Amino acid sequence: MFDSPSSLFPTLLGLTTALGLGLLAGVERERAKGSGPGRAAAGVRTFALLGLAGAIAQLIGALGIAIAGGFVALAVIASYLRTRDADPGLTTEVAMVATFLLGVLAMRDAMLAAGIGVVVVLVLASKSRLHRFTRQRLTERELHDGLMLVAAAFVVLPLLPDQAVDPWGAINPRRLWLLVVALMTVSSAGYVALRLFGANLGLALAGLAGGFVSSTATIAAMGSRARTTPELGAAYASAGLASNVATIGQLAIVLGTLAPQLLARAAAPLIASGATAAVVAMVFGWRHWTAAHGQRGVDLAGKRPFEPLHVLTFVGIIALVMLVSAIAKAWLGDRSLPWVLAASGLADVHAAAASAAQLVSAGQIDQPLALVAIAAALAANSLTKCVLAAVNGGRAYALRLVPGICAMVAAFVLAMFWR
Repeated sequence: MFDSPSSLFPTLLGLTTALGLGLLAGVERERAKGSGPGRAAAGVRTFALLGLAGAIAQLIGALGIAIAGGFVALAVIASYLRTRDADPGLTTEVAMVATFLLGVLAMRDAMLAAGIGVVVVLVLASKSRLHRFTRQRLTERELHDGLMLVAAAFVVLPLLPDQAVDPWGAINPRRLWLLVVALMTVSSAGYVALRLFGANLGLALAGLAGGFVSSTATIAAMGSRARTTPELGAAYASAGLASNVATIGQLAIVLGTLAPQLLARAAAPLIASGATAAVVAMVFGWRHWTAAHGQRGVDLAGKRPFEPLHVLTFVGIIALVMLVSAIAKAWLGDRSLPWVLAASGLADVHAAAASAAQLVSAGQIDQPLALVAIAAALAANSLTKCVLAAVNGGRAYALRLVPGICAMVAAFVLAMFWR
């Protein structure tokens, strides 16, 4: 069966992995099964043997898997019948089946089995935390939005055509919906971060998360708060600056979704501008990041992980700008693109970047021209932010914010031409 020691190694690795995963799951179940006549039947030895049995069954072949699998099924039924009065749950019985299957998988792919096995044990060990989260902390709205995100990613996305549906080749439904899913995911991640860490990082984290929705709106909102609460002006300015980091991150998401090759070329400018925005935000406001320490993370996060209407409106604007830019390019030529996108960037830099990315992906413009157009849109959008900072927040707020915004744009342009 084994021609050399090297051919024996994968088998020994699989057997060892199966036994180790069984022991790991068994230790957790042994601690959880309690004591007395109503305690679970399966413990550390049973689970170790189940993992090893799965590996041996895989060595024997289909007949071995069938026989051992049938025995595991009977053992699971017997275990449930024994404990159903004291504990009607099926966690231990399902864990027994999973351990057996992991043993089978370990003989085929030990690393994959090990990774899945660790996740299984983490789920088993997190009973109280998961129960507390689902029953006490997870709201009905959050559950609804989570299901909406899953449906958007795994139901709607596969059904959409992956090709342009307009004469100018600008609107690709699947890529646009992929952007919807990406924005929902990022917004949800920011919401969770605020729920978990809001009390410690305060307004800075709120600004960062708000920037993923709209950095321009976040800067305007923080400016209004700074005007009404001058003593927290530095903290609000820091939050406004942090929202620019989200702007750069969202640009990377847009480019990576619509034109990965353009993202590779824009990586240095994006990193330079994002790092500059982050450093400036920390330098200007690190002493004030705990200004909202008294507020709960849930209050800073808002009522839901994302606003579906806002996300759809955002992507709708992007689609409109993409279409208009494609038509303008067809009429006026390639060299008009930076001016067209700069004008659209006054309202939204991401829509302009998406338009440039889509044109690159369709082979209608080259990457250097697209990068110049994105820089023009970023500069125009930054001008809008500076104006809103002065109008909404006043002179003191604007003086804290404008230098950081200008430094971010300058870093993007310098990195773009640094070749």
